Amino acid sequence: MTVDTVSTFLALLAVLALAFLVVVAALSVVSVVRGGLPAWAVPLREGIGEVALPLAFAVALTSMLGSLYMSEVAKFPPCVLCWYQRICMYPNVVLLAVAWWRRDAKVKFYVLPLVLIGVAISTYHYLIERFPDSVSFSCSADVPCSTVWIWKFHFLSIPGMAWIGFLCIGTLVLLARPAPRVDDATRTLSDSPHEDDSPQEVPA
Repeated sequence: MTVDTVSTFLALLAVLALAFLVVVAALSVVSVVRGGLPAWAVPLREGIGEVALPLAFAVALTSMLGSLYMSEVAKFPPCVLCWYQRICMYPNVVLLAVAWWRRDAKVKFYVLPLVLIGVAISTYHYLIERFPDSVSFSCSADVPCSTVWIWKFHFLSIPGMAWIGFLCIGTLVLLARPAPRVDDATRTLSDSPHEDDSPQEVPA
């Protein structure tokens, strides 16, 4: 499998993630304007909320493995800004794996700060690639941050894909539904009828 094949596959995943973000943004606008989601979108929202944490973990894991492939297999040396983005992305793999196992939607309070920092760095890195003469940044001469190693579909580079990955993770953790509380589950079980609750005949 060639480097071009892998990079094209990763770019296609980024396009799918971008389409997901556009749909979520559009539905968010509709929800604000109408005061709620359309009826057809409610089951979709609930379904995504149930699987949001494993999906966010999958995005973080794919982003991490993709970046390692680029540097260790494709031999594209990461620049300074690439390392900063990795610092923001890699911890999310562990955080989201634990959150998925525990069904803990509160992981967003730990993931979102990393996501916001990663989005800012990715945006800046992308601007350096596109406008190297108009954005000033002191970077290593050995690995310039303006070097474009991958360019797919006329708009996707490595920091561009990282930007989409960060936004996708942030959106998914915001959509994640918390696990039902133990007391709620206990109450549901206690409210269900039992055979022992049937009236007993009193002997005469």
